[in-house]
Amino acid sequence: MAMMIISYFFLFVVIFILPAHVQGRNECADSLQCASHGPAVRSPFRLKDRHPDHCDCRRGFLLSCTDKNQTVLHLPDSVELFVENIDYKSPRIQLYHPHRCFLRDIPHLNLSSSPFQFTPDYPLVDYAFFNCSRKETTQDEYSNTRISCLSGPNHQVHALAYEESITRFPLPPCRRIYDVRSIPPVLVYNDDPTIYMNWSRTPDEAKGTPSTKLVTAGAVLGSFLVLLVVFALQRLYINDVVEKEYRAKIEKFLEDYRNFKPTRYSYADIKKITNQFAEKLGQGAYGTVFKGKLSNQIHVAVKILNNSSKENGEEFINEVGIMGRIHHVNVVRLVGFCADGFRRALVYEFLSNYSLEKFIFSANVKNRFLGWDKLQDIAIGVAKGIEYLHQGCDHQILHFDIKPHNVLLDDNFNPKISDFGLAKLCSKDQSVVSMTTGRGTMGYIAPEVFSRNFGNVSYKADVYSFGMLLLEIVGGKRNVDVTVESTSKVYFPEWIYNLLEQKEELRVFIEDDGYTKIVEKLAIVGLWCIQWHPMDRPSMKLVVQMLEGEEDKLIMPPNPFASSGPTKVQARKPTTRLGQDLEVIPESD
Repeated sequence: MAMMIISYFFLFVVIFILPAHVQGRNECADSLQCASHGPAVRSPFRLKDRHPDHCDCRRGFLLSCTDKNQTVLHLPDSVELFVENIDYKSPRIQLYHPHRCFLRDIPHLNLSSSPFQFTPDYPLVDYAFFNCSRKETTQDEYSNTRISCLSGPNHQVHALAYEESITRFPLPPCRRIYDVRSIPPVLVYNDDPTIYMNWSRTPDEAKGTPSTKLVTAGAVLGSFLVLLVVFALQRLYINDVVEKEYRAKIEKFLEDYRNFKPTRYSYADIKKITNQFAEKLGQGAYGTVFKGKLSNQIHVAVKILNNSSKENGEEFINEVGIMGRIHHVNVVRLVGFCADGFRRALVYEFLSNYSLEKFIFSANVKNRFLGWDKLQDIAIGVAKGIEYLHQGCDHQILHFDIKPHNVLLDDNFNPKISDFGLAKLCSKDQSVVSMTTGRGTMGYIAPEVFSRNFGNVSYKADVYSFGMLLLEIVGGKRNVDVTVESTSKVYFPEWIYNLLEQKEELRVFIEDDGYTKIVEKLAIVGLWCIQWHPMDRPSMKLVVQMLEGEEDKLIMPPNPFASSGPTKVQARKPTTRLGQDLEVIPESD
């Protein structure tokens, strides 16, 4: 029965569809124009209301005619350009703006879903645009950045290359109005630019028009396949509208994932992603983490935040706002978030080896020891991530909670810094940070965060926390093999300092003497980082250089504990411990 239906279908196609199809292809192959002097429009383009509706047209290749017979190309987000010429061989299309001011529409232009891209004749540059009062920008140094068609009698619009804008602008009352990514410079500083774009050709377009026999065979096979696909889609989706909407959201996520943009999810999405919170990964003071899946290839970690405190809500806003702009190999990526009523969640990339804490503080740490080469690589990766936060972003980002628990490890044990709930954003030229409350975890908080007696709060607070992390990598703070009696008397970092000072080379932590140099280097750099006064600590850029350099070139830092001749076993605790007996000085923003 099925074979009979297929036979009748083929007979119907041959007798009725093919003749009309072949005739239709001849009509579609015609070259048409909006005006006698206008560009010739043919495949892959179709001219609206001129070519028959049944003509095959690739998405984005539909052209139209204006009332004055000008040919119009419609780009995404309602951006329209006039077509001056189409070179089908290159292939290249020559365009110009209807009002001779392309920059007026370029903030709304998004070519990610368009088949048209700027030609590679010119490099693509990121630009920042500023709106300034005329009296402030009459200097010669800004004359070549002025955009004439966007400027007016009382204001001027200027464009600067993105990196250059950091040093030259803003100058009050100049105001940064928007940024534009990846455009040719000729389109920015030319008052009436000619716009050239390329499009990608299909294999059929590259090879030329196929023969009638191939067209006929392709039509028959294609029609049959279309029928099968339509039948299959009808069976799969006709009764499952909700699933279809969900798949559309996943597709949008994948597009956002490529564009490094966090996606906003509903709480219903979160429940689907986590399979109704089936697999719990961990729980902390601020929420519970579950494993989720966006597709078979993409797994995520979903943190469901507690909603019991105002501070937690502020941390949520802080983390989403800051992490949305961070893209670095050593910083965990925020995939998306949920703010659905009182429910809040953060969706991160999933890192299969969890946190560094698991490998240096575990009771079974010997069986999880990563090796000193890998631990050194992890230390360097974390340092580079912090250096990026301090200097690599548009603004300086201070993390304020660097610790092993907030360093996650991927499949290859590459480190990624996470948890930006306590982070603070400030300008790069800001050397002092104003704070109203202390931030961080006890044991990792720099002394100046508690008291101004040690100096002002700055990016050096993260340097201090990183130093404590290095020292814990060296010895596994909660797993040092000392007696109970000596443990009660030893402040861990001071003990490490004493071992180095007494030339004992930290062999208490090393089974293979071949790694002594690596351990000494990590310890020395860590001790430099935890100097009590911020001005005595190195920058993260220098820390990276020290970690990547030769061990023999490092020198011992000054003793940050000011103890008088302690021994390995009877080293005294510092007379002042962080968070104890220090006068906390309130500050105001």
